[in-house]
Amino acid sequence: MESHARGGTRWKRFAVVMVPSIAATAAIGVALAQGALAASFSVSGQQFKVTADELSGSGFVQYGAIDTGASGADHPVAVVGLNTAEITNLCQSVVVPVPIVGDVTMRLHAGGPGSEKVKAKTLYIDADDLQTDATFNNIDIGVALGKNTQGPGPAKPGAAGQGRYLPGSFSQQAESVLFKNVKQRAWATTAGTFTLSGLNMKVSKGKNECY
Repeated sequence: MESHARGGTRWKRFAVVMVPSIAATAAIGVALAQGALAASFSVSGQQFKVTADELSGSGFVQYGAIDTGASGADHPVAVVGLNTAEITNLCQSVVVPVPIVGDVTMRLHAGGPGSEKVKAKTLYIDADDLQTDATFNNIDIGVALGKNTQGPGPAKPGAAGQGRYLPGSFSQQAESVLFKNVKQRAWATTAGTFTLSGLNMKVSKGKNECY
């Protein structure tokens, strides 16, 4: 059953750790070049961090799921699906431990000053932590998963955004969302298309994360 909350809802500086009742997330860039991304995979077990000045999206849906890593470990996540998204000043970083060398950081920037915004379609994000200022327009909280009228909705299991979930369980949806001052930790993402304007990637020794 859908709740009848309507209009704009604003929550200030909240953190999400698999809380299905009031959870939202922001877009993340996994691509290392412009173009299309579509994949089905087990998560690597390596988390990455993301920051963005702003994310605006249309067609929002959120629900809880369990991602399984390549090692067999389970990771509880809050999955967000967006029909479309635009991101300003995106930063993504991942730290990988390398034998002998030590920690190595891969850091990506796109959509910064002088560049067009990062754009994505049919975007799914699997995250377990988020801090942001969020505004939701025409939000419904408590929708049965699979009965959503907003967002791309659950798709085939196996891809990011499609971890193990229970059809008919709790979800929420909104016509559009706006996130500002985003900090996020995620396990995986996938998108039908992901365009990163002004892409810049650097690899360095040590921990040089986005936050």
